[in-house]
Amino acid sequence: MKMRILITGNLPENVISPLKEKYDIEINRKDRPMDRQEMISKLKDKQGLLPMLNDSINEEVLNSSPHLKMIANFGVGYNNIDVRSATARGIMVSNTPGVLTEATAELAFTLILGVSRRLVEGDRMVREGRFKFWAPMLFLGREVTGKTLGIIGMGKIGKAIAVKARAFDMRVLYNNRKSIDSKEEEKLRAQYVDLKTLLAESDFVSLNVPLTEETKHLIGKNELSLMKSTSFIINTSRGAVIDEKALVDVLRARKIGGAGLDVYENEPSLTPGLTDLDNVILLPHIGSGTLETRIKIGKLAVENLIAGLEGRAPPNLVNPEVLKN
Repeated sequence: MKMRILITGNLPENVISPLKEKYDIEINRKDRPMDRQEMISKLKDKQGLLPMLNDSINEEVLNSSPHLKMIANFGVGYNNIDVRSATARGIMVSNTPGVLTEATAELAFTLILGVSRRLVEGDRMVREGRFKFWAPMLFLGREVTGKTLGIIGMGKIGKAIAVKARAFDMRVLYNNRKSIDSKEEEKLRAQYVDLKTLLAESDFVSLNVPLTEETKHLIGKNELSLMKSTSFIINTSRGAVIDEKALVDVLRARKIGGAGLDVYENEPSLTPGLTDLDNVILLPHIGSGTLETRIKIGKLAVENLIAGLEGRAPPNLVNPEVLKN
């Protein structure tokens, strides 16, 4: 009898076709999250699960999935999965690193340019018929070229952002758990500094760290107070890396220049007051939202899933200790 797989999001046919040869597949074909109770019900007889990043795979879900062997997350982040509980049950968990690097880096720079030149405000002004004339001091933004970019988290995405910053002749500061190789620093024209220095000296701050106990509210009231009144903060990592209430307060008081957000602390809910502000761009979590990247993510997730169901270590296993059980 074929093993059974549940895919909670609508994926292209060329992504799931390798699964159809060997497995019975049940897939959510609607472009909305699968209902939680529906997911729990459908998992009762499944050996494989390919969830989306907005599916919370917690103790309740795992307790209701007695046959589950493999969880292949659709995305590089996997804080939506209780990995410890999965490991205790002998369930392998994988993610999809590397394939969304360029798309996310591109979006980070889109937000940098968008908030600095007030693109969304300008678009709204024209659409609402409020553009009546040109004037030399009307609707001024800030230049990006030659400014200082602070990158918090110098992984693959952070490095890709640093490469793009060279096109704008930007000074690049970075903060990481540890400094990168000196040759790579030279190549990226990046300088390692402590977090306080980065926040105080940067005109743009880009967050590119995973969400962990250490990085939750990494940027809070105290950190935001270190930033210049003309500086901007960009978040394409995870929403809870920023204390969103503290961010609303400083944006409302104009204590920083603005923000560009693709992720939110309690996504998809927003902190009250955030949508009232005109100095922030709000995007619907589209960091990896290109057709090319989503196909790459799907194919890698499927590759991981097949390996796990065949009893092999998936290429991107995040809990290798499960193999020792």
